[in-house]
Amino acid sequence: MLFNEGEIAMRILSKRQLKELVLYSPQHVARLEKAGLFPKRVQLGPNRVGWVEAEVLEWLEARLANRDTPPDTPE
Repeated sequence: MLFNEGEIAMRILSKRQLKELVLYSPQHVARLEKAGLFPKRVQLGPNRVGWVEAEVLEWLEARLANRDTPPDTPE
């Protein structure tokens, strides 16, 4: 559903909008996508892609939730 009671329920982010939110290079985003560590892009046309905003925000929230968790260190 794209619209809910007259409001937009789903937004697609452009590469520029994604870069403003995530601050990663397009190459790094592609590597993360390929590894299954980042939301997959949506092919909108032959030369246009986008990302579902809700999925990207969810990914960011997970990163924020884990920022106080120390990284795995070998014992």
